[in-house]
Amino acid sequence: MKLAFSTLGVPGLPLPDVLRLATEHGYDGVELRAHPEEPVHPGIDLVQRADVAASFKESGVRILGLAGYPRMAEPGDDEPVLAEVRALVDLARDVGAPFVRVFPGGGTEQSPEEADATAARRLGTAAEFAADAGVRILLETHDSHRTGAAAARVIGTVGHRQVGALWDVMHTWLGGERVAASYAALAPQLGYVQVKDIASADDTTPLALGTGVLPLAECVGLLRREGWDGWLCWEYEKRWYEDAAPLPQLLSAGREYLARLLATDGRRTQPQG
Repeated sequence: MKLAFSTLGVPGLPLPDVLRLATEHGYDGVELRAHPEEPVHPGIDLVQRADVAASFKESGVRILGLAGYPRMAEPGDDEPVLAEVRALVDLARDVGAPFVRVFPGGGTEQSPEEADATAARRLGTAAEFAADAGVRILLETHDSHRTGAAAARVIGTVGHRQVGALWDVMHTWLGGERVAASYAALAPQLGYVQVKDIASADDTTPLALGTGVLPLAECVGLLRREGWDGWLCWEYEKRWYEDAAPLPQLLSAGREYLARLLATDGRRTQPQG
C-alpha cells in the first residue's frame, strides 16, 4: 500500500513546504484540501494549475486526491451541488488528481430514503462528466452516511465505475460498524482509506497514530490479508483542533507506525484500552 497525508493537518501551508514534508518524511502522496483557505482550490487559474501539476511531478510526490465539500444528499436544487462537483472535477483533471472527495450531507428534514435518492441522482449525473475528465468521485463515510453500509447503499444505486467510496475509519467506528463489515460493504467500490486516531468517541481531538482507540491495526491487517493495494491517507484534523500537536513533528512516527502495521499484518501493534 502507498501512504499519504492530508493538508488538513497543515492548514494554509504553501505547496513547496507541503512537498518538502512529504519527501522528507517518506510519504508517497498528499491529499489536498480543496478550499479557498488553501493554495489549491477551484478558484486558481490555468497557469497556477499547470504549476501545481509540474511541482508534484518534479518532486516525485503524487496528488492522491482533492478533498472537496459538496454535500450530495443536501436538500435543495441539484444544480448548485453539481456545479461545485464539476469545479472540483475540472481542477482534479488539470492538476492530475485521480480522485475527488464529496460528503453525503443529508439533513434531518428528509428521510434516509430521500437522502439516498438525492445523493444517487446527483452522483449519477456527476459520474458522466467525471468519466470525461478521467476522475473518480468518492463518497466519504461521513455525517448522514457514516457507515460503510449507508455509503454503499448510495454508491450501489448509482452503479457507475466513476463513483466509489472513501472509507474514513473514524466515522465507521463512531457509527458502530465493525471493521470487517465496513470493508465488506465498501470493498467493491473502495477508492482509498483515511486513517487517524482519537482518544474516545467523546473526544475526537486528533492524536498521533497508534496512541488512541481507533482499530487501525485491525483495519490495515484486514486490507493486507485481502490483498488490497491502494492508498492509506492520514487525515489529521488540525484545522478544526487548534490545540492539537503540530502534524510535521508527528509525520515520521506516523509513517513508521503504518509501515509496521503493513509489515506485521496489523497484529500486536495496536495499543490496548
